[in-house]
Amino acid sequence: MAGIFYRGLRQGAHVTFTLGKVIFPITLIVTILQYTSILPWIIKQLSPVMGFIGLPGEAAVPLVLGNSLNLYAGIAAIVSFDFSIKEVFILAVMLSFSHNLFIESTVAAKVGVSGWLISGIRIVLALIAAVIINLLWSGGAEPAQYGFISPSEQVLDGWFEIISQGVQTAIVAVAQLALIVIPLMIVMQFLREKGFLTKLSNGLAPFTKLLGMEKNTSMTLVAGLTIGLAYGAGLMIQAVKEDGVSKRDMYLALIFLVSCHAVVEDTVIFIPLGIPVWPLLVIRLITAILLTITIAFLWKRPEFYQRKGTSHEHSYNTF
Repeated sequence: MAGIFYRGLRQGAHVTFTLGKVIFPITLIVTILQYTSILPWIIKQLSPVMGFIGLPGEAAVPLVLGNSLNLYAGIAAIVSFDFSIKEVFILAVMLSFSHNLFIESTVAAKVGVSGWLISGIRIVLALIAAVIINLLWSGGAEPAQYGFISPSEQVLDGWFEIISQGVQTAIVAVAQLALIVIPLMIVMQFLREKGFLTKLSNGLAPFTKLLGMEKNTSMTLVAGLTIGLAYGAGLMIQAVKEDGVSKRDMYLALIFLVSCHAVVEDTVIFIPLGIPVWPLLVIRLITAILLTITIAFLWKRPEFYQRKGTSHEHSYNTF
């Protein structure tokens, strides 16, 4: 038992260090940028195009902060403005698909998946969802009620306070990562060595097969669905190394998870905004399933073509 604990602890520390090298500098830079003129300039450039997706110009603020930082930053910006229920719902759907882009896309690259591809998919899904909701939903014009949430703005004086705030935020982000990843890796090491993960993979085999993946991808899906891309990256990295997850299956898993990850937390977090959250969850799940199945169908396995080629009398082995 002590050996399992030690191996899990060592694996958790290694993963925390690997991801911390990504999360710390990105969090520091983006936190500092929001107190400079750079982010306001970006927001100003985006404001004119907000009308195409049914949002006012100030909606660019939560979108930029949510995509560059996280959902909490986006929600904090939402409650600073008087949006309608429809506008808040559109923002919630967009931020569910596309948030924390810098960190989560870089984490995806650590698993061997193109960060640019993942970011592109998330942004496109967010824009398509916003356009469809804006066209199909004619209601929701009444002002949104934000419950117990109140906007809070922290005024910092001078570069020293700004940099200190950035360093503090980055340290908290890495510490939060360690508090989640290390215990999780210890538990997963125990489950792995005791054979429980094999049973879980077998139980989820029908679902992973439906999505066009092998059953050894199940732990990647479970990690992403429950704790998200950034925190679940540790299990994803370990799955690639130890479970023999193919590059194709990892791409499919990440494509599924960029559409639908941390489904409980990312859904519940929007409840205080006074919007219907069940449609938010359903939209993400259906989008993730249909998108993954479609790509899996178009991206056939290499062995499929090999079997197809060997079924004919003549084969071109020179290829």
